[in-house]
Amino acid sequence: MTVRFHPTPEQLSYTFGGREPVLRVAPGTVVELYTEDCFGGRVQSVGDLPSVVCEFPYLNPVTGPIHVEGAEPGDTLAVHFVSIAPARDWAVSSTFPHFGALTGTHTTATLHPPLDEVVWRYDVDVAAGTVTYHARRGDYSVSLPLDPMHGTAGVAPAAFESRMTIVPDVHGGNLDTPELRAGVTAYFGVNVPGALFALGDGHCRQGDGEVCGTGVEAAMNTVVILDLVKGVATPTPRFETDEALMSAGSARPLEDAYRMSQHDLVTWSAELTGLDVLDAYQLISQAGEAPVGNVCDPNYTMLAKIDKRYLREVTAYEGIHARLRSLRS
Repeated sequence: MTVRFHPTPEQLSYTFGGREPVLRVAPGTVVELYTEDCFGGRVQSVGDLPSVVCEFPYLNPVTGPIHVEGAEPGDTLAVHFVSIAPARDWAVSSTFPHFGALTGTHTTATLHPPLDEVVWRYDVDVAAGTVTYHARRGDYSVSLPLDPMHGTAGVAPAAFESRMTIVPDVHGGNLDTPELRAGVTAYFGVNVPGALFALGDGHCRQGDGEVCGTGVEAAMNTVVILDLVKGVATPTPRFETDEALMSAGSARPLEDAYRMSQHDLVTWSAELTGLDVLDAYQLISQAGEAPVGNVCDPNYTMLAKIDKRYLREVTAYEGIHARLRSLRS
């Protein structure tokens, strides 16, 4: 079954939790979604400064939440990303006076002058598979590979919490990892009945860390399959591709996000393989990777990643990734 949903501006959400669902679907449903960019489509030219055309806290909208029938706390929501495609032939990025990894912020107060607020507009060519960067203060441009991803995805938090979409945590949120691209199955622990999944913050591409605070921000047409793994809990967002398993950790300081992701991958690998925890620790230490998510948000995000071949091609979550992958291959 396929469901299409294109939200009106009034249906966009700015939190995970605290919202009634805009859509109800059965497990296994293919959902075709439109998501708006992090500026709500208001930044369209280099003259549209976010501080002028956007209104806080109406930033980083998500499409949803979507109620998945039968989802209960203690289950895992599996979200397979079938395709992610830019909805427009342009995208934007920006620097901000007090947001980003290389500027003073309200939590890292300095007496240095704040950065300039500058907008860059990128040309998006889906057929060519490129996005074109144009310098604002010089005659320089270069084409970069199109690599669409979603920066924000997750479910409602536990304990009646409502979290701004910009905050990443164990429920998901603004993880901003380029690993969340088409072909990936994301796993989120269900905290409330229906899971209440939401998705947004599409990027045509993004470097590791999202250093300036924004990727190449774009509206997206995205196809996902939403399914359930009953009776299996997931402590922090996890991702699976045909080749790899990944665990996400979100916290401050950055080293705690790193520890969270590594801890989850080590214990998950031990569970899947039957290895002793210290044996799994040793294996991940020598064969693992550590992709960086965001280093700008209220929590930072790190991933821990291991090639499945080093785990003897283990099967995670009852093989749901391979099953969902085969539905749209």
